[in-house]
Amino acid sequence: MNLQTKIPLKPQPSNQIDYDAKMLLLGSCFVENIGQKLDYYKFRNFQNPFGILFHPLAIGNFISNAVTRKVYKEDDVFFHNEQWHSFEAHSILSNVSKEALLSKLNEQIEITHEQIVKASHIIITLGTAWVYRDIESNTVVANCHKIPQKKFLKQLLSVTDILKSLQVSLQQIKSVNQSADIIFTVSPIRHLKDGFIENTRSKAHLITAIHEFLNHQSSIVKRQSFYFPSYEIMMDELRDYRFYADDMIHPNQTAIHYIWNAFKRVWVSDDALKTMDEVDAIQRGLQHKPFNSNSEAHQLFLKKLSEKKVKLETSFPHISFKF
Repeated sequence: MNLQTKIPLKPQPSNQIDYDAKMLLLGSCFVENIGQKLDYYKFRNFQNPFGILFHPLAIGNFISNAVTRKVYKEDDVFFHNEQWHSFEAHSILSNVSKEALLSKLNEQIEITHEQIVKASHIIITLGTAWVYRDIESNTVVANCHKIPQKKFLKQLLSVTDILKSLQVSLQQIKSVNQSADIIFTVSPIRHLKDGFIENTRSKAHLITAIHEFLNHQSSIVKRQSFYFPSYEIMMDELRDYRFYADDMIHPNQTAIHYIWNAFKRVWVSDDALKTMDEVDAIQRGLQHKPFNSNSEAHQLFLKKLSEKKVKLETSFPHISFKF
């Protein structure tokens, strides 16, 4: 008996992710779920340098600023609740020091510019089409930083709004990197604070806009732009609350692992899969807690583990393990 409706997935025939790949991940907090897997398996990746960015305008604005190497100045930050913030960044970057915040913003912009230029794969995860517009400045913000909601107008981006944002983002990326593959996905995280119906409308706008974008690219760009159905896997293959965390909003570790395995089948090369097994063996060995750390058996175990570690680090200089 088959208790699932499976989404058909085929391995990407070219430009798969291997251990030479350089990945940039931007967007919703689902980026961090997949990013943790990439970190564990020692892939080269750089995640959300401005923190979590939930909607396409915030992501697009960040890409534009990184490509053009914007320099943040005093006018770009503000003081609220005893900290300095930027409307363009997540509160994880906020700081009690204005100078420290500006320094961090500019540092992350420079690093991201370099990452975009050399990236082989850029993964963009859209979380919501709902945005907040600061009434005073008439600009859409990436994060409200707990400023009273009366200071903002809440708006649902139209499919056209999102489509234009994606088009501009692609143009910006291609202006400095013609070869990067762009992988779009929609976060399976449910934004129920917006409301059940509102969340569904939001996800529908995101999915429609992405496919409109992909369907109207040139043949060359189409070969470098892709959609991975993480949202659909969660909604259709994992149609059960046992795959959600306690908040019934975020996917739990079982769901994250399931979607990660699907991503691997599509995007990770066979050679990389073999290396991942070697990395996993070392990671498990490093986490091993012996009954007797001074025993001869454990010392032999550590010796073999060290040999495996050195061999892998020699083959891939960017890989580093810590005992």
